[in-house]
Formats: sequence, C-alpha cells, structure tokens
Amino acid sequence: MTKPDEMATKFDPQTVEAGMYQHWLDEDVFKPSGNPAAKPYSIVLPPPNVTGKLHLGHAWDTTLQDMLIRQKRMEGYDTLWIPGMDHAGIATQAKVEAMLHEQGISRYDLGRTDFIKQVWAWKDKFAQTIHEQWAKLGLSLDYQRETFTLDDQVSAAVRKVFVTLYNQGLIYRAKYIINWDPQAQTALSDIEVVHQDDQGAFYHVKYPFTDGTTFNGKPYIEIATTRPETMFGDTAVAVNPSDSRYQELVGKEVMVPLVNRKIPIIADHYVDPEFGTGMVKITPAHDPNDFKVGKRHQLAEINTMNPDATLNEAAGKYEGMERFAARKAIVADLQAAHVLLSVDPLVHSVGHSERTGVQVEARLSTQWFVKMKPLAEAALANQKTDDAVNFVPERFENVFNQWMENVHDWVISRQLWWGHRIPAWYHKKTHEIYVGEQAPDDPENWEQDPDVLDTWFSSALWPFTTLGWPDTSSDFERYFPTETMVTGYDIVFFWVSRMIFQSLHFTGKRPFKNVLLHGLIRDEQGRKMSKSLGNGIDPMDVIEKYGADALRWSLSTGTTPGQDERFSYDKMDASWKFVNKIWNASRYVIMNLGDLQQPQLPAASDWNLADRWILARLNRVIGLVRTNYDKFNFGEANRALYDFIWNDFCDWYIEMSKETLTGDDEQAKQNTRNLLAYILDQTLRLLHPVMPFVTEKIWLSMPHTGRSLVVAAYPDQQQRFVNQTAEDDMEHLIEVIKAIRNIRAEANAPLKRPVDILIKTDNAKLREVLQTNREYLDRFGHPQKLVIADQVTVPDLAMTAVVTDAEISIPLAELVDLKEEATRMQKEVAEFTAEVQRSKRKLDNQHFVENAPADLVAEERQKQTINQNKLVAAEQRLAKIKAAIAN
Repeated sequence: MTKPDEMATKFDPQTVEAGMYQHWLDEDVFKPSGNPAAKPYSIVLPPPNVTGKLHLGHAWDTTLQDMLIRQKRMEGYDTLWIPGMDHAGIATQAKVEAMLHEQGISRYDLGRTDFIKQVWAWKDKFAQTIHEQWAKLGLSLDYQRETFTLDDQVSAAVRKVFVTLYNQGLIYRAKYIINWDPQAQTALSDIEVVHQDDQGAFYHVKYPFTDGTTFNGKPYIEIATTRPETMFGDTAVAVNPSDSRYQELVGKEVMVPLVNRKIPIIADHYVDPEFGTGMVKITPAHDPNDFKVGKRHQLAEINTMNPDATLNEAAGKYEGMERFAARKAIVADLQAAHVLLSVDPLVHSVGHSERTGVQVEARLSTQWFVKMKPLAEAALANQKTDDAVNFVPERFENVFNQWMENVHDWVISRQLWWGHRIPAWYHKKTHEIYVGEQAPDDPENWEQDPDVLDTWFSSALWPFTTLGWPDTSSDFERYFPTETMVTGYDIVFFWVSRMIFQSLHFTGKRPFKNVLLHGLIRDEQGRKMSKSLGNGIDPMDVIEKYGADALRWSLSTGTTPGQDERFSYDKMDASWKFVNKIWNASRYVIMNLGDLQQPQLPAASDWNLADRWILARLNRVIGLVRTNYDKFNFGEANRALYDFIWNDFCDWYIEMSKETLTGDDEQAKQNTRNLLAYILDQTLRLLHPVMPFVTEKIWLSMPHTGRSLVVAAYPDQQQRFVNQTAEDDMEHLIEVIKAIRNIRAEANAPLKRPVDILIKTDNAKLREVLQTNREYLDRFGHPQKLVIADQVTVPDLAMTAVVTDAEISIPLAELVDLKEEATRMQKEVAEFTAEVQRSKRKLDNQHFVENAPADLVAEERQKQTINQNKLVAAEQRLAKIKAAIAN
C-alpha cells in the first residue's frame, strides 16, 4: 500500500489508519480460515447495549479480545470472533422514553406498536455508531455472523428455552415480593438493585391496644418504622416467641394509627429480640421478610401503592400522593393525633434501581420466576469436573460459587414493551394459561402476556445462540464451547453465572473454557468515570488525537487481570511516543534496505556478535510474549516487547548497524540489511495483535509478497537463535559503553571531542570481546586512544568507572576536579558496599539457601562476587585519588 520513500518522517495516526480497516474488509481477512485441520478458537463479543456510544471500558474490553483473536489467527488457529449487540430492554426503553418526553410524548400516546418502531429507529442509529467505533478500534470481527439479541433466530431460541424450562417446572408464575422500579414501572432482579446510604429516620409510633390492655403502664406499644407510608399495609405486629417480655401480649390486638384497623400481635422467630424494641410491624405486601412471615401466619397482603409509587385507595385520604410527599403528610398527621412519640434521624442503606437511580420499592406482584436451586447446583457441580470454567483471576471462582450457593429465584418478567415478549397466553374466558413457542391456534380468544423477559434472559444464551442453536449448525459443532470470554468482574452475577448454568442445562457443556475478568476504567485520581463527576472520556476523542494503536497499547499495557485501571493522558503521551519510535525505527530500516527484494537471513557463520545477540534477544522476547499471552498477562507481554524494541533493537542494534551500513564491506552491508529486515518483520508480527494499524502500514511497505499481516504467521521460538554467550558478551560490551558515556556526561565532554579511553580487565574473554568489537567502542565512545589490557597505567587526573570484571578510566586532566572525583568514587564505594552486604545477609539466611531454587541462590552468589570485585577496584581507585590530592 505504501512505498518505502513515502513513509512520513513523523508518525501521523490519522494518515496511517485512513482506509486500513476497509482494506482488511476488502481482503476478507477476518473470517475463519476454513482449514479443517486447524484447531478452532472462538470468542463471542460481549454485546454492547444499543443505548448509546461505546465508552472507554468497551475499548479496553474489546482490545483484549482483539489481541487474543489476532494472535491466535496468526498462530494458525481457525479463529472466529462473533460481533453483536444487546437490545438492553429497560435501559434502551428508558432512553427512548426520555427522548419522547422532551417532545411532550409518552409511550402510551403512541401505543405499543408505534413505540416499538421508535425504539427500532433508535437501535439502528446507535448500531451504526457502534459499527463505526468498532472500525476505529480496529476490531477483527466476522461481520457475516453478526447477531442482535432480538434477531428472529435468537427470539426462537429464547422461546424454546422459556417453554422447556416451564415444562420442566423450572419456570413458574407466582405472586411474590419483588424489587420494583417506580420510574420504569417494572420488576427488577436482586442484582439490578444498588444499595447506597440515604438520609432517613426512625419514626416511633403508638399502636394502641383495642381492649384497654396496658403494657408497662401504657395503653399502647411502641413501633419504630423508617417508612410510615406503608403503615396502611400493616397486618400484624410480631415478637419473638422466646422473648419473655412480650409473651403475655401474643394474641392481643392493636390498632393501626390513622386508619383504625385492628391487627394481631403474633410470635415468629424472624424477629430479633436484640434489635430496637424487639417488636416489628409486619407489612406482607411491602417487605420480602414480612411476606414470608405473612405466609406462615396466613396474614392478609395489602398493597398500598400504585405502580408509579403514588399511594392507592388502601391509604385512605392519602390516595394519589407521591410516596415521599405522603410520608411528610402522614408524619404531620401522626404528630397532630399525638401518636408520634419521636423521630430519630439515621443514615441507612437503601436499594436504588441500577438503571434509573430511583429508590426501589418492595412490591407484591405477580411475576414469572426461574427456579434457581437445581440450575445452580448443576453449575456448582460442574466446577468440580474437568469441564469447569477456568476463572482468571482464580479468586473470582469463589465469588461465583458463593453467589450460586446463596442464589434466590430469578424474577424474569419485566413490565416493558421493548424486549422478548413472554411466550404465555391467557384465555379471555377460562383464564387458562398456555405456554408455547407458537401462539395458540385460536388467537381471538387468547391474549398474550404483555410483559417482556429480563434482558439477561436472552443474554444468558449468547455463547450458543450466536452459533445457530437450537438449529443444527456447523458453526455450533465446530466452535462451541467458545474459548475465552472477556468481560468485567462487575457482571459475574448478572451475566457470567447465567451463561454458565443456561449453557450446561441446554447444551450439556460449559459456554466457554476461560473467563478473563478485568476491572473498571478509572480516572487519574482513581475515581469511577461518571457523568456526575464529568470525568468520562470518549475513546473516539482519544483516537482522534493519539491514534487507535496508542490507545490500545496504553489500555493493554496497564492491565492486570481482575484489577481496575487508571487512564491518564500522561500514559497516552508515552504510548504515542512509543508508536512514533517504532515508526521512525521502521522508516530507518526500510530506507536502508536498498534494492533488497526478498530478505534472506544470512548464514549463521556470517553473524557478528551484535547479530547473534539481537537474534537471541528476539527469540527470548518471543517466548515471553507467547507465555504471557497464554496466561492473559498482556501487561507483562507488552513490557517485554517495549524493552526489546526501545532498548535492544532501537537504542543498540540499529545504532550498531550504522557502523556497518556506512562501511565499505558490501557483504557485511547486505547481511545487516537482511538482518534488519528480519528483525523488523518479526517484531511487527509480535506487535500486530496490539498495534494492528501501524504494524500493517509498515509491513506492507517492506519487500515481501505477503497479503496482510492479519494472516501472516506469528513468530515462534527457534533453538538455533538461543545464545546465552552472545547475550552475556553483549551485556558486558553495553555496560562498558554505558560507563564511557556516563563518564563523558559527568565530565561534560561531548562525544565529538576525542578522549583517551583506558580499559583494564583481567578477564581474557572480556578483552577478546572488546578487541573484536572495537568498532562499536569507537562509534559510541569516540576515543582518541583506546587501550584494552590487563595492566593499564592510569594517570591521577582521570575519571574512572568500575563495571563487571573491568575498570574504565578516561584521563581528563583539564576537566576533572580531583575532589569532586573523590566524592563520586566515595558514592560508588558506598553503593557497592551496600550491595555486597545485602547479598551477604541473604546468603547468611539458611531459610533462603535451603528453600530457594538452586539457580536463584547461584545467581545471588554471582552477584555477591561481581559486586565484591567492583568494590575492591573502586576502593583502590579512591585511594589513588586521595593520594593525588594529598600530594
């Protein structure tokens, strides 16, 4: 796509990324390979809600998935990554209702059919936006298999699941206390309720006896409540049967204030004698625990509220009042009636709707439920088999298990219009219930349940409905179970657990082999991103400024499985600089390849030390990247890549290559060109999963016949490149060069100024390495005279550095202050002394020596020896300087 001489001198992400995604789509490189011999690897994208644009969390989540699928594709797997979106019932309906509200329209004005048309139009608009964002992020999705949770095929699967569970007795319809969102006017499951501290009060109220009884000299009992507006639903007062204070009162009756209705005093073990007065009012229609008590004692269930949380006819004169306004009026009337004893302010935990934010009501309602116990038991049992889902990090398996062990029945009906309609019909005359995948044959006499299913009901089927289930499907046969699910730890309950038990129940298999759980994206201060704080960041804005590759690099480098991540523009600046470094290094390589048409790795006999070293380092980083990808440690993989590219390849090998490319040896030049091309090619392949755009742009500018880096082979380790000797020799050479540079910097002696460099070493092997690679010492040290020997005469006025097995001195009489040099050497002596003492303490620790791995102990002994030698040399040099000062 790009000729070498067209590569810009500065990396511009907008230019690099322009047209690249369409190029991939045109090349059709995102589809499965179709190779029956290849091992399948599949991922289903967690479907984003069609409520709006993708946020930074989506960018993080999808980047990790894309890295996995791109790497596996390059490794030769038959990969499939299925995209899709979720209808997000309550959330999307709320968005559309809010939009209509601004126009002065309600859904009831439109009616169900026309309102649904409005929601579909919303869906189409934001689905298009999400597609554009996926493209900007570079996600290698197979769009031919894209699925929406309200597609006909998914709807058919949902109906089949509902009917099957119903016929198995695992779905039932019952009157029960549920969580109710009065703004959305729908039921909520327990995990859709967020508890937060609210300011409230305990209202202490007199409940007078009806027969003149007195208790503690008073004609009433004292009841404390935080919700006086529910008093009209009281049907009993309960005490603990073992509470000796109140045994004589059991069976008595008291009057509910303001409505003057008699209710009994009952005994039930639910009551905690230690809490408050040990007496509680029982309101079966407005509290889940009271509901159970009411069932045990056959109490009436009086609902005092309308669906919108206004009070109903059961509240008498307060009918029609909003619940909190009614509370104020009721408290005022209790006070006027002299039955309000006291008001004690308190802060208490109150449930709020996750979607709308309003306080949730516990409401008696007829709903559809899934009986969870048998499904949960099956899921827990499966985790003890070889077919268990592998949780990453492992600790989240305990979270999953604990929730499944204590799970409640799942309320699945929602009083909404947008979603999967419940496949149940009621006979208009006989009130018979019919549940089926198809409507009854006599539609005129049957009316379908108006409610829809909880969004998570269809999402729970996602890993297999996206592959064609329940129809016979070649995709399902080949790609199920899927390989890895990547999602946030905050929806282990909402989604992960439900996918697991539904998959086990309907397919007999786990839905995925691994579930990789990440945390939340937070701002620089560690705060959760939210509209109220104004700290949200649009990933498209970040891409516009820095490019998708820099964003992907930043998000994946900062990641640790299961942990939250902080986003910062400082990190983005650093990421952009790294991409720019790759661009500039690649441009240098490509511009120096000359007429090279098909790079060939030179024969091993033609490799110099730098060649052997860089190939060994590349081989090592390939192993580190592959190992860490397999463990989902993307941050560690990226850090290994960064160190290799920035330090080994750019700072050293490319700089060393300039010595050869500017020389006269044509064969050496050609060898270096081939090696540069090979290292760059392999590095681009390693980088491609995380930086797809820039790597493809560079790769297509190189001399080769490849179709696309997307389907190029991923690097693998090769035994022929393993060379510890070369790594050690180059490490020593680099250490010497760095020491020379440091001395020059401290002495303010620029590189262009030649200086004498004296290297004293008793290590014959090191002398040979330094002598053989003098050209690098010449290039990086710029010596006027270079001496490498076991005996070196060092003048007193010199700056000296001690490195492993060598002492480097640069006579700088006119630049060095002996006292300053003595101070510097004293610091070196102190540093080496500290290191020797640290190693000694560690090696004197018998627990360490006996229990640590042998190679670790040996490494520590080697460190001690090296630092001891450095210390001796530094002390000798310091003594000479002090003597010179004294004279």
